[in-house]
Amino acid sequence: MASSQELSDFLCGVERRAFKQTVYAVRDEHAALDIVQDSMLKLAEKYPGKPVTEYPMLFQRILQNTMRDFWRRQKVRNIWTSLLSSFGSKNEDGENRDPLDTIDVGDESLDPVRQLQSSQTMQIIEKALENLPPRQREAFVLRYWEEMSVAETAESMGCSQGSVKTHCSRALHAMSTRLEKQGLGSKRIKNLGVES
Repeated sequence: MASSQELSDFLCGVERRAFKQTVYAVRDEHAALDIVQDSMLKLAEKYPGKPVTEYPMLFQRILQNTMRDFWRRQKVRNIWTSLLSSFGSKNEDGENRDPLDTIDVGDESLDPVRQLQSSQTMQIIEKALENLPPRQREAFVLRYWEEMSVAETAESMGCSQGSVKTHCSRALHAMSTRLEKQGLGSKRIKNLGVES
């Protein structure tokens, strides 16, 4: 049974990576922050008595479910928006800012030239990741950046291990093709993780 301090330490340790993972998935900084906060609250409210060792998988499952809820709400809202816009109501087109531009992935220990190259490489990878279908992106991030096993990823995504392998295979193929076009084909995708 975890103490409140252990729960707090776990949430502090997972916060930044969860935010980055969610930003990649939903492509909206504010929504990602809300999703991560909701997930943390759900973990703290519903599972305070669980052992600390169960928190990583529980939190990932809660986070994935909260993201799915967000996408469902977005889908419904988009349907209503398009229906209402057909009746002549104004469409609110705010300025869309790419949240990937605001994520700090640089390593201060690198010299400026290597830091710039690293930043440019991450931008190319993020753009390639952005173009993946949501389930492939989710599988890729969980397997290769969160370093979960196939079984853990399947449990977190709520699908079979075979589906995880298929999503990962397709994601790797699509990412490899895109990165080769950018001159990064010789580098292993798996090793180009985000700074935690």
